[in-house]
Amino acid sequence: MAGHIPEEKVDEIRRSTDIVEVIGNYVDLKKQGRNHFGLCPFHGENTPSFSVSQDKQIFHCFGCGKGGNVYTFLMEIEGFSFIQALKQLAEQTGIDLPDQLSEEAPSEKSQESQAMLEAHQWLTKLYHHLLKNSKDGREAYQYLIDRGFTDETIQKYQIGYSPDSKDFVVTFLEKKGYHPQTMVKAGLLSTNDHGEYADRFRGRVIFPLRNHLGKTVAFAGRSLGQQEPKYLNSPETELFHKGRLLYNFDLARSAIRKEKTVILFEGFGDVISADQANIHHAVGTMGTSLSSMQANLLKKYAEQIIICYDGDRAGIEAAVKAAKLLKSVGCQTYVARVPDELDPDEFIQKYGGDRFKREIIDTSDTYISFMMNYLRRDYNLQVEGDRITYIEKVLQEIAGLDRAVEREHYLNEIATEFQLSVETLKEEVQRIRSQSGVKDKEPKNRYTNDTRQPTVQKKLLPAFHNAERKLIAYMLRDPYIADKVQEEIGGAFNIEDHQVIVTHLYAYYEDGNESDISQFVEMIEDASIKNLAIELAMAPVSEEVSDQEIHDYITRIRSEQWDRTDIRNLESELKKAEQQNEPIRAAEIAMEIIKRKKELKHH
Repeated sequence: MAGHIPEEKVDEIRRSTDIVEVIGNYVDLKKQGRNHFGLCPFHGENTPSFSVSQDKQIFHCFGCGKGGNVYTFLMEIEGFSFIQALKQLAEQTGIDLPDQLSEEAPSEKSQESQAMLEAHQWLTKLYHHLLKNSKDGREAYQYLIDRGFTDETIQKYQIGYSPDSKDFVVTFLEKKGYHPQTMVKAGLLSTNDHGEYADRFRGRVIFPLRNHLGKTVAFAGRSLGQQEPKYLNSPETELFHKGRLLYNFDLARSAIRKEKTVILFEGFGDVISADQANIHHAVGTMGTSLSSMQANLLKKYAEQIIICYDGDRAGIEAAVKAAKLLKSVGCQTYVARVPDELDPDEFIQKYGGDRFKREIIDTSDTYISFMMNYLRRDYNLQVEGDRITYIEKVLQEIAGLDRAVEREHYLNEIATEFQLSVETLKEEVQRIRSQSGVKDKEPKNRYTNDTRQPTVQKKLLPAFHNAERKLIAYMLRDPYIADKVQEEIGGAFNIEDHQVIVTHLYAYYEDGNESDISQFVEMIEDASIKNLAIELAMAPVSEEVSDQEIHDYITRIRSEQWDRTDIRNLESELKKAEQQNEPIRAAEIAMEIIKRKKELKHH
């Protein structure tokens, strides 16, 4: 699994990493009893069945069955290879890896992607350095200061400047060993019909655009003079997909989890202004409409999303589109109204962050209130026809609400304003819901005070099967118990998957390893076997177990083996009786086999 990396190094990095901290960057975890629980990031669910054990340094979902250690999690959630997960954790823990390491010879495509990623990191540093330390960067630096950017913000967001020179950055990248054509593909250089290369962002203030791991994957440039276009962004590349990334998500993630709320802006300028105003749980789209991938990402991290787009017509239309998408994926959605057709950045610059928070964010409209105000603008409510059409459209929106109490609240508002019967409105909403196939749902709390482990309804297992599961759970915790079981029955478990796990476990302990499920699962390549081992390790077992209990489990497993052996022998005798044309004896044996099999089912 670890390729050419020493196992000791793999174990050192894993032991230096807290799985709760890593998974906590992706899942909102709450401590319940010994473990932490949250909504599984690998399948849709409303109640948390995803468990993380800090003691064992493993995770397991009781809903979909996925499980593993910190490497497994990163490989699943980010689509990393093992080496990529290892490198990521090594960087976070400050542990050095060997200079030459690989699982296999990297493909030409992956080498090119790596070159693109490295070039972005070099240019981030170069542009930032030039802003702060070059003569050409002074004008850009002054522009940022005049716009209200602080030195702390410039440093935090690594804002930079690209000199107005065609070949400065070209030469820099070539000296670093990057081929110009690859850099064109990366969106860093441009080329003309004569085959001449130039810095795509020359003469602009540079805003690095980072992925969710904090690596620069694109740039946004703002011209200082008459250069057109005023704003220039990187094109979509292998590294940069606008619909997948959210600006500032890497820095805002912990604040979002803490606040359980995210503020969604349209541009990076709004995000940075909000951050300076001590609003740290804000992210921005990358100059495009919100995508379903981005909406689902936000849903995993926040209980409520506040859309805060520009106050002009285009901003309001974009907010409607985003609000409908967020509501459709199940987000609790609010929309902030920025007055006087200002954008959020302009409002903060003009009136300050405190007033922005108090008057704009804290007074955000609910989804329905926002839609009612939005729809109202298209109709003259003094005209009967317009009034009826408006009410019908509002009822369509209200019908989409899950909670009956919320529907009733807005229906009362409509009834009062237009002197209508609440009962009539309720009937109409119910008709719309029935036509749409929507069923009433009671609200579910994401978390409760119940510290018991979530349970998933599963088929009741035979006694011998449960005995094997319990026994393996204790073997995973205690090498002494594993030694005892190996002596008594070896690998002779009745369930084939259990045989595979204990065979691996005996070898693991024979190599002198201590009990460590997070380390042990690295030996298992089969994903289903690995998930089963994790599930058994997470099963609740007593802190102390007596020799008698272990003996009883072994006896139960042996008894099952003997019963199965007896049945096989009887089946052999039945075959012989049939061959010798002894129908009465054959019938007696067949009846005995049926009897034994019935007994087995009840064991």
